[in-house]
Amino acid sequence: MAGIHPSAVIEDGAQIDPSARVGPFCVVGPNVSLAADVELKSHVVVTGQTQVGAGTVIFPFAVIGEIPQDLKFKGEATQLIIGARNRIREHVTMNCGTEGGGGVTRIGDDNLFMAGCHIAHDAVIGNRCVIVNSVAIAGHCILEDEVIVGGLSGVHQFVRIGRGAIIGAVTMVTNDVIPHGLVQAPRGELDGLNLVGLKRRGVARSDITALRAAFQMLAQGEGTFQSRARRLADETTSDYVREIVDFVIADSDRHFLTPR
Repeated sequence: MAGIHPSAVIEDGAQIDPSARVGPFCVVGPNVSLAADVELKSHVVVTGQTQVGAGTVIFPFAVIGEIPQDLKFKGEATQLIIGARNRIREHVTMNCGTEGGGGVTRIGDDNLFMAGCHIAHDAVIGNRCVIVNSVAIAGHCILEDEVIVGGLSGVHQFVRIGRGAIIGAVTMVTNDVIPHGLVQAPRGELDGLNLVGLKRRGVARSDITALRAAFQMLAQGEGTFQSRARRLADETTSDYVREIVDFVIADSDRHFLTPR
């Protein structure tokens, strides 16, 4: 195929769209599927039961679809499914899932994974997220749409990060983060709302005002964090506030980062 460099190693069984491009010294495993307009720059390894969606570009020395870094993994057939138009920069690693975690690591569309970040087994990443340099996303994490995780940060296993939240650089996130939350400090603390992100996405002023009031109630109201969230459901007409309520009362394996 014209789009495959002669030095690339394409194992028998790999499914490569005619419009895909595979650069010098890449290795593509036998159970890999590369969709239309995928580009592997050079020295990229894509292996395992891995699907790469249309228009995704993977930069040199990334290793995509290797087995999980989990001692319980015994070689069972699991998957990595990557959506469309992702940018996966140098030295990024993404692992397949595990049987105990559902068997699939899933990446959405239009994400940017900067150099050296790691996406562990059974993680679920939404759409339009930005994972900055050297971030480590542990196993079983869920990042909803439009999340930004600052450089050199770590997200503990089973943590959920709600839509539109932002994690500051050099932060360790050990508990769930509400949608549109702002987390910073070395041991991550919920320090406010991602107001810049809300304004950039064109969220109405009335919704931002409602979110600010809701955050104050979550920070200073009576009762437990979850009971405060449930009271919000009865007192708001904002879909954005309801999104926080639904996130808080959903099932989770972690506690929540709560306002200081």
